[in-house]
Amino acid sequence: MIRFMLRRLFWMAITLLVVFTVSFFLMRSVPGGPFDRERVLEPEIMKNIEKRYNLDKPLYQQFLLELGKVLRGDLGYSYKINDYSVNEIIAEGLPISVALGSLALVFATTLGLVAGVTSAVLRGTWGDVLLMLIATLGIALPNFVIAGICIILFVFLIPLFPAAGWGNFNQLVLPAFCLGAPYAAYIARIARTSMLDVLSQDHIRTARAKGVGPLRLILVHALRGALLPVVSFIGPAVAGILTGSLVVEQIFAIPGLGSHFVQAALQKDYTLAMGLVLLYTVLLYSMNWLVDLSYALLDPRVELS
Repeated sequence: MIRFMLRRLFWMAITLLVVFTVSFFLMRSVPGGPFDRERVLEPEIMKNIEKRYNLDKPLYQQFLLELGKVLRGDLGYSYKINDYSVNEIIAEGLPISVALGSLALVFATTLGLVAGVTSAVLRGTWGDVLLMLIATLGIALPNFVIAGICIILFVFLIPLFPAAGWGNFNQLVLPAFCLGAPYAAYIARIARTSMLDVLSQDHIRTARAKGVGPLRLILVHALRGALLPVVSFIGPAVAGILTGSLVVEQIFAIPGLGSHFVQAALQKDYTLAMGLVLLYTVLLYSMNWLVDLSYALLDPRVELS
């Protein structure tokens, strides 16, 4: 276990270095800069601004200076948000994005597992067809389309939830559902296929022959084995939820990291964009790490190697 964790930490450091290097040079290769404006500044003022942010130095020196700051845990100050460091912006926006993403993941896992297991148990019936039809629609529709439909239904026609904002649980439910719905559809199809495979195995037939009830047979004997493919999908699902939250946060006016990421990209805010790219890399790598650990716990035959 210790060797596995140390090896993962080493590769995470290598991954972060590669991501930092590629992101740094890609951002600098885009035409324009963070201080380009419709009104052209005086050359002396522009020189002072560039000197303040080390933009007057050669590109390789900028790279080394930025890398040194990142290694010390200093992500610098935002170019566009006055008097705010990137660390402060992340500290304010990360809890909001984590709350949204966590609830979306709970929706996706719960709805997907219930629909998938139910569909497998009802195989060949109208209930199975209906559940898989809904799952197919969920996969086909992107989350911003689902968000538009939900706003029309549950904000205007049936006013159950607010249209936007942040501050209470009601404002979190609708965006979290829209964010997690496509992944609930994927999980439902994966869980159905996996459950059907487990139900056809010998130990399930043996348990059924011994008189084990249907509910205990599903929840105790079959569900654990059926969870393995679902757990494997959790890593990519978290990645999709994190990247998809950029759009959902914009639609519902949620002040999370997604809105900051979009604005940083549009305004060429180098430090903020870099800080968020590195943060998302750490989060995604950590989730894949946890998925590997949970996979080994669910199936003793899996070795951490």
